Order: sequence, then C-alpha cells, then structure tokens
Amino acid sequence: MIDAPTFIVTTPDDARLCAQSFGDEAAPAIVLVGGATWSMDWWEDELCRRIAARGCRVIRYDARDTGESTSYPVGAPGYTGADLASDVLAILDHLGLARAHLVGLSMGGGIVQRVALEHPDRVASLTLIATTPVEAVGEELPEPTARLQEALAVEQTPPDWTDRDAVISHIVDGARPFAGDSFSDEHVRALAGRVVDRSRDIRASLSNHFHAAEVPLADPDLERLAGLRALVIHGTADPLFPLEHGRAVARLLPRARVLELAGMGHELPPHFVWPAVIHELVALSRG
Repeated sequence: MIDAPTFIVTTPDDARLCAQSFGDEAAPAIVLVGGATWSMDWWEDELCRRIAARGCRVIRYDARDTGESTSYPVGAPGYTGADLASDVLAILDHLGLARAHLVGLSMGGGIVQRVALEHPDRVASLTLIATTPVEAVGEELPEPTARLQEALAVEQTPPDWTDRDAVISHIVDGARPFAGDSFSDEHVRALAGRVVDRSRDIRASLSNHFHAAEVPLADPDLERLAGLRALVIHGTADPLFPLEHGRAVARLLPRARVLELAGMGHELPPHFVWPAVIHELVALSRG
C-alpha cells in the first residue's frame, strides 16, 4: 500500500488547505486541481494510487470551501478566482517544489492555465481535462447542449442540509446531466457520501465557488502556453463544454497530446479509460 499522508497548507491570507500526497517524495510531482465544488475525494483514491505506483508523486487537495479546508459563509466566499490559482503555488511552496506537472479538470483547467500564464516557471507541464480556454481565443465556441440547458433551467428544491441521504441524492442528481454514457448512480453515490462526510459545510461547498469574484489576468498572453508540454483530455459527449472547446484548448498548446474519449461527459475520465490516461500522464511527467 502506497503511503498517502495528509497535511495542511496555510496560504498567505491564512486559509488552510487540506492536502494529500501519494508516492515517492522524490518522484516527479503531479498536482491535481479539481472542478467547481470538488473536494479531493473526486480524484479517486485508486486513480491516485495507480499513478503513484508508476513512479510519480501525486498531490491532491481540498479547494477552499470543500472538504476539510477553510469554509466561508454560504454565498460570501472570502476569496477570488485568482486566490484559487495562488493556492496551487502555496501547495508547491509548502512542499518545497520549484515546479510541478499540473492537472486541471473543468474550473481546475482554468486555474492551472492561469498559473501557467502568470507563473510559467512553476509549471513542468499542463494536463487539461473537460475544460475551455481561460481567455477568449478569437473564435465562437459552442454553448452547452440543449439537453443540459433544459436540465439546468428546471428549478431544483434544495435538500434538507441536515439530512445526509437527501444531500447525497442532491449531489448525484446534480452530476447526472453532466455525465457521459458510463454514469453509475451507485458509484457516484458512494463518492458523494464520502464528500458529505468530510465537508465542513456541504452547502457552502456546493455553492461558493460560483460566487467567487473573477479577477482578470493582468497580461493574458496566450502565446506563453505554446511552448508547454501538455495533454488535453476531452469527452465527445461533454454537454457543458462540447468537444470543440477541448480542440480550442489543444490549438493553444501545439505540443499537446490529445485524447478525445468517446462517450465521456463533463467528468473525471471513467474507469475503463484509466489505463490510457495513466499512461499519458506518466509519460508526460517523465518528459
């Protein structure tokens, strides 16, 4: 069994981030940055362990307002999108890492693009999953699918936040419209249960990232991304960022390997493609 100690990182503005490290501390470091509302639990244990077993150090963490990290009042996050990007640097600094391979999913993809644009010296490579360019790219990208827009237009009754089962069902129901062909209620329900049990304030976890103010990039020169070694992973069935978003990301990263995964939605790559994803991540980390 691979040792995976948990540790606390204190940011410059005194937020506390709960993080976990898998594998050899001397191995190439891969930092996993989740999407909106994601605690580190969504980066599944088995995926982290398999990557670490291939000779990498895998670091995942609870973003602000998720898991065991600092929580803020519902609807009033005490941070911005820029702070979420700075948190990645705080983790690297805490671990004494000059640079790392950054993996970002959805909102996390925007976060790691921002880190790469503002602090390119800290980024060994980028892996972007189910995301879109962090800045306008001079082309019109497709909107979310009609089916997803219809699902999101239906007003949802909030659960009883004190009822664990009701909150878990709420999370599963919220994930389903975004997922692809392999969505498993049972599997997502098990993960959601762990998320609920670890969250300081699950209501804040599920809302505050959407209330965080966006801070424009000071100098969004997308040409800075062109020299990065990269991997772009996108599902053909992503309803939030249809496939052309992933292709637009890849055009910013001419050195990128591209995996277009049939039937994958807006989600972590499903289990049946893990061997291919792990192979590419490990190859990228070894340069």
